[in-house]
Amino acid sequence: QVQLVESGGGLVQAGDSLRLSCAASGRTFSTWSWFRQAPGKEREFVAAIKRFGSIYYADSVKGRFTISRDSAIDTVYLQMSNLTPEDTAVYYCAALDYSQPYSQRESAYKYWGQGTQVTVSS
Repeated sequence: QVQLVESGGGLVQAGDSLRLSCAASGRTFSTWSWFRQAPGKEREFVAAIKRFGSIYYADSVKGRFTISRDSAIDTVYLQMSNLTPEDTAVYYCAALDYSQPYSQRESAYKYWGQGTQVTVSS
């Protein structure tokens, strides 16, 4: 059974930092990604890390967010710094297996976590 379990969301103030975690199990994944969905907006790509290290970021988070992975425990992290109210959203972990080409499109992902709320107050 494939599972992606996020944790680490919460309520913080602008300028604060927060770290999200995504524990993966049940399948060998080639890519882990973070997406987010703000109220009234479409889900958008945030960051991705491939099994062998390539990393990608959305322009809106470059320099502020860092994606990493602990292969020993198959957990992916999203370290978020200098948060702003515009970062408020539900953050989702998603993954691709080796049958799927790399993509930053939401529709390409069939493995998703349940989401974790991040709220940044001004």
